[in-house]
Amino acid sequence: MNEGHSAAWDQEWDKAISSYRKALEEFPDQPKALNSLGLALYQVGQFEEALQTYQYVARLSPNDPVPFEKVAQLSERLGDLRMAVEAAMRAADLFLSQRDVDKALENWVRVTTLNPEQAAAHSRLALVHEKLGHTQQAVTEYLAIASIFQRAGNAEKTQEMVDKALQLMPANPEARQAQTLLKTGQLLPKPVRTKGGTGPIRMAQVKQLQKPKQAESGLDPIAEARQKALSQLAEILFEYSDESPAASQERRGLAAIMRGTGQLSMQSAEQTKVVLHLGQAIDALSRNQDAQAAEELDRALEAGFSHPSLYFVLGLLRSRGDRLESAQRHLQHAVKHNDYNLAARLLQGQIFSRKGQTKEASLEYLEALRLADAMVVPADQADEVRQLYEPLIETQQNQTDEEACRRLCDNVNGLLARSDWRDQLHKSREQMPKQEGGLMPIAEVLMQAQSSQVLESINRVHQMARMGFLRPAMAEAFDAVQHAPTYLPLHTLIGDLLIQEGRPQDAIVKFSVVAHAYGVRGEVAQATKLLRRVIQLAPMDLSARTRLIDQLVARGMVDDAINEYLELADIHYRLAELDLARKTYTTALRVVQQSNADRAWNVHILQRMADIDMQRLNWKQALRVFEQIRTLRPDDANIRKNLVDLNLRMGQDQQAMTELEGYITYLESKHQTEPMLKFLEELVAEHDDQPLLRRAWAEQLHRAGRTDEAVAQLDLLGETFLGVGKKREAMEVIQKIILMNPANVEDYRALLEQVRQGNA
Repeated sequence: MNEGHSAAWDQEWDKAISSYRKALEEFPDQPKALNSLGLALYQVGQFEEALQTYQYVARLSPNDPVPFEKVAQLSERLGDLRMAVEAAMRAADLFLSQRDVDKALENWVRVTTLNPEQAAAHSRLALVHEKLGHTQQAVTEYLAIASIFQRAGNAEKTQEMVDKALQLMPANPEARQAQTLLKTGQLLPKPVRTKGGTGPIRMAQVKQLQKPKQAESGLDPIAEARQKALSQLAEILFEYSDESPAASQERRGLAAIMRGTGQLSMQSAEQTKVVLHLGQAIDALSRNQDAQAAEELDRALEAGFSHPSLYFVLGLLRSRGDRLESAQRHLQHAVKHNDYNLAARLLQGQIFSRKGQTKEASLEYLEALRLADAMVVPADQADEVRQLYEPLIETQQNQTDEEACRRLCDNVNGLLARSDWRDQLHKSREQMPKQEGGLMPIAEVLMQAQSSQVLESINRVHQMARMGFLRPAMAEAFDAVQHAPTYLPLHTLIGDLLIQEGRPQDAIVKFSVVAHAYGVRGEVAQATKLLRRVIQLAPMDLSARTRLIDQLVARGMVDDAINEYLELADIHYRLAELDLARKTYTTALRVVQQSNADRAWNVHILQRMADIDMQRLNWKQALRVFEQIRTLRPDDANIRKNLVDLNLRMGQDQQAMTELEGYITYLESKHQTEPMLKFLEELVAEHDDQPLLRRAWAEQLHRAGRTDEAVAQLDLLGETFLGVGKKREAMEVIQKIILMNPANVEDYRALLEQVRQGNA
């Protein structure tokens, strides 16, 4: 448990999860360990398992409101609104029984946000608000209950609730209007969903869209990708709709750091539009209004929202109609992302087939089969399988037989466009003849291509290279290129031979060209692999590193991309290009904010930016960055010290004291008296000329019961004031000592009188 807590403090959530699981192996029903595990699982986005964990805690501790509150929050996140409402109601009742009225109110509000017509929650809110003297809120809740009763046909209760509202606030315009509507036989307004409540509703709609497929043994690749894309869009909408202070502060804080970086500024300005259009798109999909959904997604794209999930769903919806060119344009973006490349290739193949472009369709189907085939073999063989498709694709590009192209399209579509496509691929592999020296691509059987000549040449090149015959191996490779000039693994092999010959520069050129070719083809994984090799050979090749970052972002490998950004920034830093280094960190920060990357990157990157600002003596900018880090890591003593120090350097003594008081308050709330005193002692040592700091330290020493030490510090401060002729300030310090009532208080009273008389 201690190891888990330590890892959680450092935000190493995977390590924390592992430690908590070990603790639970010893004591499986320990509520504290289960709660800690649930929190760690939530932090890494494993919401389903976190929910199961908290549900188990709730069964073990039925009188503890916290697990029920967590179940409500996670159920809301996962779109199970019924469970969220039930758990929040239970949590609220338990909090109220513990006299924690604020938490009870928070959970009842959650219920009315998810279900504005939940009478029980409105009733409890009305009663509690009335008892607390929150008259306006109580009136609003009573009118909501009246509306619910009216629609249930209970006229007597409806009138009673309206009368109750009028008794509380006779002049309230909403209550008076409700009375008028009842007298004229009209319906009262329905209870309104509070702001920020649309995210969970959209999540529930997406879950409902996915329900009919749950009974099936699996999904075809397109349905899988659609489900994943809709879930991602709902997640994004949930995040943007989160109106909690923490979420709003984080979004606002990061935006402030990166103001003026173009895309983010535009996103901030158009955020409301994006949320509106995404919500309406999901709403339209839940009503099977595909055309309307596509239009809303188009508007979200126009408002500045760019995400692979949006491109895929938009491409899918357009492909179902007659806007095929538009569909292909969007799918070209989606095909670069690992989550959507297989489905996007299949859709492209279907679109080309509909347009009568059979050869182009067959190439897309072959690319789809390459991806699918690599998914079902062991991970260490995936690259080999992908490369085996190169000569087949090369052969297909020169295919002129229309019927052969159509047959290939039908074969691949029949193999992949089905719910059990993985099983079918496994069975196909089992039925294939065994080939000496490695795997055989499934496509080989489907198209019977004449690719064996190139494969045999490659085998001979490998054999000669292993024997040390590099020149003959190179000659054989160049000969094979004549037969398959666009077979990229062959060019990669030539690069390997160049390295063995001691010609790294030529190899870098070769690898760079091949990586570019892979990128143009949409083979982002292969392009990434080659660019990494270029960087290994030439770490200072900034162009290759920039292209690698672009490829990693396109694949959704955000953590890897951020690592490369940090390496790139470090190179600029070592070259004393501080402006370029900071600009690179800013770009990396934007990528973190716009993706699902680990939020711990925020602090790491911001600290690097602050270091550069300090070196450039740009204290104002450094101050702004440290303030953002403080928001993300309020417990970081070094950041707090930097904030106090910078404000003092800039002559902003009042702001420095405000920062100091804020940290003292934070530490007091955590009962960390000793760390607070140590912090103040270090500050005073570094800023011996700042009387406000010494006075603050003395005050905290006195509050901690260390009066003698407090008096000693104030003594030094008083002597300093007297030494520079600040008589009034010295008298204030002496009076402060007298209030502390030390053992020799009479001596200080005498000293105060001497100073007054001017004799000290």
